[in-house]
Amino acid sequence: MDFTFTEEQRLLRDAIASFLRGRYDLEKSRTAAKTAPGWQPAIWRGFADELGILGATLPERVDGMGGGAIELMIIAEELGYALVVEPFVDTVVIGGGLLDRSGGDRADAVLSDIVAGSARIAFAALEPTSGQTMHDVGTTARRDGDDWVLDGAKIVVTSVPLATHLVISARTSGTRRDKSGISLFLLELDPNSPPAGMRVDSYRTIDDRLGADLTFDGMRLPGEALLGVEGAAWDTIDATMDDAIAATAAEAVGCMRKVLADTVEYTKQRQQFGVPIGSFQVLQHRMVDMYMELEQAIAATYLAIHSLAAEPSARARSISAAKVTIARAARFIGQNAVQLHGAMGMTEELAIGHYFKRLTALENEFGSTDFHLSRYASLTRP
Repeated sequence: MDFTFTEEQRLLRDAIASFLRGRYDLEKSRTAAKTAPGWQPAIWRGFADELGILGATLPERVDGMGGGAIELMIIAEELGYALVVEPFVDTVVIGGGLLDRSGGDRADAVLSDIVAGSARIAFAALEPTSGQTMHDVGTTARRDGDDWVLDGAKIVVTSVPLATHLVISARTSGTRRDKSGISLFLLELDPNSPPAGMRVDSYRTIDDRLGADLTFDGMRLPGEALLGVEGAAWDTIDATMDDAIAATAAEAVGCMRKVLADTVEYTKQRQQFGVPIGSFQVLQHRMVDMYMELEQAIAATYLAIHSLAAEPSARARSISAAKVTIARAARFIGQNAVQLHGAMGMTEELAIGHYFKRLTALENEFGSTDFHLSRYASLTRP
């Protein structure tokens, strides 16, 4: 298996890294994240107009570049290295994946808007009693004339306060944990003025991102809100969420590269007993252990990325293995970086504190270690 980037892929990586070094200041991004906007619209516009990364992995029929999994990995890793809070994974990977796999003129129109930078997507999938199982869907959608009527609740819907469109999973047939009978619905969204029958309870997550819990009580949607074939959305959701896990694995690798680099640099500067603490052998060993965890995480991410085109069970095994490896590495590298920085590592004055919070969130995003260990085991049983 060849892991060498092509010239075009190297240029993509370098262009993103250069843009973020020159334009993405961590202090400004944290200020934006903690205040009313929650993000930097000018940066998002730059992603669309200057870098073109919002369409890099989307199909050419919607003005995208038709890139693949490697391009996705490159983009996500660079965004992770700069600790970007703008909703790339939610919009491009999840939203774009759901819309592309569902098909249809309406989906393609929104995909074109994603490429142009004018559409941002949130996916409402998890429910108060579903845990991390996305086919455990209790929200219902029933026909009423030409309309659909939705009832139920969704939790931890990230990017809702920023989203222009919402994709909702709802059950149109079957029992609660059936994989068949799940449908997807698309609606335009203004979180400050939600449609009748929908309540939005917004909040900020521990890693300075925006999310919301949603309640649907007889919310009516037009017939054309249905994406794809009624009751047949599970395969679309399953494949798209594996794409999202692979992307966040790459993002975590970017975060960990930055955390390790900053930690090594700090130990060269911080002195104790008249010498840099990086000269202490025990701390050198600790940083070597951090490096080894990072290399294992990189290898697992490469495996996951190269498995996205495999048949579903092989893809799922690689994705879950990568998620477990990434979660372990994120915890080890994050906690040791904080310890080596001393008490300052937990403050927001240093970048390490912000990266640590993001790595902590990434441990459980799209499924905990226990969830993915169980998933992997179920896929490998004879």
